[in-house]
Amino acid sequence: MDTRPLQSPSPTTLRAVSRWQIVGLSINDVIGSGVYLLPAAAAALLGPASLWAVLLAGLAVSLLVLCYAQAASYFDTPGAGYLYAREAFGSLAGFEVGWMLLLTRVATAAALANGLAEAVTHFWPAADAGWPRIAIVAGSLGLLCAINIVGVRAAAHTGVLLAVGKLLPLALFVAIGAFHVDASLASPAGAPMSMRTLGEAALLLLFAYAGFENLPAAAGEYRNPRRDVPFALLTMIATVTLIYVSVQWVALGTLPGLAQSATPLAEAAARFSGETLALLMTVGAAISILGTSSNTVMMAPRYLLALAEDGFGPRALARIHPRLRTPVVAIVVIGAISLALALSGTFVQLALLSVVSRLCTYVGTAASVLVLRHRHGDREDALRLPGGPAIPIAAIVLSLGLLASASAANLAAAGVALVLGALIHRFRRK
Repeated sequence: MDTRPLQSPSPTTLRAVSRWQIVGLSINDVIGSGVYLLPAAAAALLGPASLWAVLLAGLAVSLLVLCYAQAASYFDTPGAGYLYAREAFGSLAGFEVGWMLLLTRVATAAALANGLAEAVTHFWPAADAGWPRIAIVAGSLGLLCAINIVGVRAAAHTGVLLAVGKLLPLALFVAIGAFHVDASLASPAGAPMSMRTLGEAALLLLFAYAGFENLPAAAGEYRNPRRDVPFALLTMIATVTLIYVSVQWVALGTLPGLAQSATPLAEAAARFSGETLALLMTVGAAISILGTSSNTVMMAPRYLLALAEDGFGPRALARIHPRLRTPVVAIVVIGAISLALALSGTFVQLALLSVVSRLCTYVGTAASVLVLRHRHGDREDALRLPGGPAIPIAAIVLSLGLLASASAANLAAAGVALVLGALIHRFRRK
């Protein structure tokens, strides 16, 4: 088994991100396009029962979050799921997880860039097509790449500010909308759904909750990652589940045509509070998506950096800028690939693609925890989960069940990606 530590070139990255900045980054990475765009998609698939689905999805994702929190308490080096799988199962397994994480980040960045264009159509209908869409997609990705190139401090401060900016409109939406909810519309009952419908809804809801797995990727730039990353993950999942359930309840209870809405929160806000709140929700949606995109552009190059440092891909991808202390080449490469993918697909297509590749990494990390807990579980500062192996096993079963509900096309794409990853691993740089 290859248990070599990640080797860092000189100069190294800078440990500059504090505990509460990590909490902000974790919330920022999860609350993005999902809370603004997916309430309508969930309602279209499940009707009023989508309220229960949102809550159950949060509880289910908590199993995965606990696995990542436990694994993160063992390491203070970057790599996240790549590092965990490599240490538990060896080089090939680690690379496959890291490779799929990288693809997930690229697909997510592309999906969010498209989601940003869709989010502003409430006041700018032309933004969903042609040159306006291209300008929004390219401009947002370019801006976030530039911020991340400047330095990790700038990226962290930007992420926290965007997290605050996205939460304030949501708080107003819930606080004002709660007084206008029609209980008959928001009652979580409905006709039984087909397994195919339930499966598609589960994958879309998983996209809304996903992103937490990226937080440990930049552990080399956190001040105390073994303690702060688990704390941030657990704080995040409790906060996000509460927000999502509240927003879904208000949206269901105030917008009768929720399932058909392209900008559900803005339309609901316009109905119960007027166009001022609708404008605020549109701005909030843009900030929210930009915030998650910022985290994606921050974390994805760190996966590429970790893989390149271990000999996968050109050596230039592992270079750290001597003055900025950031992986400039890796950031530019991720930005360029994300732009190309964003311009060739739609939000829902790219979201589902990212979920399938993400599920492969969830299985790898949950399985890694079963091994790592025996090797590192006796550390004084290690997180200990109740029930022994019960939570990682439940997380594996959950992930495999969700994978089984994916479309044949998305599963085939994931299979091709895994085969391509095995070929890249075969030609590892010496």
